[in-house]
Amino acid sequence: MEKKLGLTSLTALVLSSMVGAGVFSLPQNMAQVGSPAALMIGWGITGVGILFLATSLLLLSRLRPDLDSGIFTYAREGFGELVGFCSAWGYWFCAIIANVSYLVIVFAALSFFTDTEYSVIFGDGNTWQSLIGESILLWFVHWLVLRGVQTAASINQLATVAKLLPLGMFIILAVIAFNMDVFTFDFTGIEMGIPVWQQVKDTMLITLWVFIGVEGAVVVSARAKKRKDIGIATVLAVVSALGVYILVTLLSLGLVARPELAAMRNPSMANLMVGLIGSTGEIVIIAGLIISVCGAYLSWTIMAAEVPFIASLHGSFPKVFNKQNTKKAPESSLWITNGAVQISLILIWLSGSNYNMLLSIASEMILVPYFLVGAFLAKVAFQRSNRILLLISAGACTYGVWLLYASGLMHLLLSVVLYAPGLLVFLYARRQNQGQKPLNMLEKTAIVILILMTIPSTWLLIH
Repeated sequence: MEKKLGLTSLTALVLSSMVGAGVFSLPQNMAQVGSPAALMIGWGITGVGILFLATSLLLLSRLRPDLDSGIFTYAREGFGELVGFCSAWGYWFCAIIANVSYLVIVFAALSFFTDTEYSVIFGDGNTWQSLIGESILLWFVHWLVLRGVQTAASINQLATVAKLLPLGMFIILAVIAFNMDVFTFDFTGIEMGIPVWQQVKDTMLITLWVFIGVEGAVVVSARAKKRKDIGIATVLAVVSALGVYILVTLLSLGLVARPELAAMRNPSMANLMVGLIGSTGEIVIIAGLIISVCGAYLSWTIMAAEVPFIASLHGSFPKVFNKQNTKKAPESSLWITNGAVQISLILIWLSGSNYNMLLSIASEMILVPYFLVGAFLAKVAFQRSNRILLLISAGACTYGVWLLYASGLMHLLLSVVLYAPGLLVFLYARRQNQGQKPLNMLEKTAIVILILMTIPSTWLLIH
């Protein structure tokens, strides 16, 4: 019999999926694009927006307890088969690329301990030695998840505690060493020559990326002990992560001047820690980063397999994704997902490539599923004529639209290329499930437009 996930496991899952590698590079990333004033405004907007999104997820988990695995089922229930599929496909694709990046980052971080100027072993995570290590870690986590989601979630709890220790240590030391004169020097970024509002806009995508994973508890909601724990876990994790991110970003600007921080090598927190406690600080942060990324990778492996599994149960993904093993783990979905991750790792090794461009496009694909959460809550609010729900959904939708605007039209166009092969998967799944309601004219038109848009989008990608 399948063991269900309690509040602690769900909260750890969401927190671990959000707090990965990004937080350790946050001081430099944010200092590069914004002054202290811009960062305070940026975090203010992000804090309000992400809380609207988290509250929307909390409310929907209670208003529509019949809809398991939120992100996909909310989009499908609210806006039809095609939109539901696009939400699931975009999320799954993003999860695969995120998992590839986590594995690469782990071995790029390990190079700190193994590489010298005369001998490169792990490099940037794209050497043959890295490929072997990444493959071993990939299939070890695969085996863990096959033993049941509860087993993987229990290990994830330990990883979450372990990753918070070095972060907590950094925050305490930074509070003690904080210098207000350093923090207020060039407070609005006059030296940068960029208006404060543009600086705020430039911080938006960084502040979003560190919150990707906010939907973790909703994705595995079918495996929760109590429905009410799903929303509580989401809000608890978001508030905790928001507090950590704001403290790490702003306290860092009180340790060294913004231009110096912006020029630091990542993970910048390691360099700051050296300034606080000497050379041991670097080892503490690099070790914390490796544990943190492994925990996030474990969370994302669970979520990456869950979404196509649920989508296949509803007939949006092919039937091959819907098989479970005796431990109730989504076996076939996990094999396909990790097979795609393995192929991606081999391609990165063969090309020696930088995966950052692919990661930014794939991350763009998660913006649409996030927007659809707010849009579905708005639909529920109209049906129930509830003004409070309408206000919260308006906040979540506004934040979603603002993120799409801040990320730029180019990234959105490029993400279209990644949706095109998904449409073929969708049409194949519908052929397998012929008892489904036929697509309406609007959905058929949307499929044609999406396929046609891949031509100019591919041209832009090549150029």
